[in-house]
Amino acid sequence: MLALALALALAGVSLAAAQATAEPDKKPDPPATPSATESKPAPPDAKSTPPDAKPAQRRPRRATAQADPAAPAQAAEESPVAPLAWLEGCWTSNVNRREVREQWLPLRGNLMLGMSHTVIQGKTQDYEYLRIESRPDGVYYVALPSGQNATSFRYEGMTVVTMGDRSDDAFVFTNPALEFPQKIVYRRATLGWLYASVSGKVGGKDREVTYPMRRTDCETGVAIER
Repeated sequence: MLALALALALAGVSLAAAQATAEPDKKPDPPATPSATESKPAPPDAKSTPPDAKPAQRRPRRATAQADPAAPAQAAEESPVAPLAWLEGCWTSNVNRREVREQWLPLRGNLMLGMSHTVIQGKTQDYEYLRIESRPDGVYYVALPSGQNATSFRYEGMTVVTMGDRSDDAFVFTNPALEFPQKIVYRRATLGWLYASVSGKVGGKDREVTYPMRRTDCETGVAIER
């Protein structure tokens, strides 16, 4: 997107216990008395046990550490980059025969990785690698366009923009040291729409370019209204 703008100006298991039912009124038959010539056979599994022997004690099982399934989500919520985690997924723009596709991986380790690819009439016009990362002095949006150096924009926070009868959340990044673009804004609208804009000065005059983008399924390209 940044390169294009410059060119234009993410059972339980249940156990059942079996219980034996006693029958108090039924007495067992007395055992048969062996004759003098017969010897009692020893039970096959019987073992002689010394009178002073102590019963064997089982060692307690060690508790097995289990991963908390909520841990990754909690970690993401605590990350300084968390306000921008909604960008995860694919976004597509089709304006003037120019198709722009931007894709972001899920937030992990205080970092979101993304990429943007612009195609015109089946031919690649440009592409760029993106990342949103946490640094000691704040959160930064970093763009590395094809054939250019990486440029960083500091996250200034979220503001609410009123658009007719609705209010959108706008996430703002700036770099005052540049002329164009000096500011990048990702405005999250309803029904799965995103408006990405870049603005600054060109020839001493204010200039702004906005790309309407739609959330789409990364595999099928079908629009998603969320």
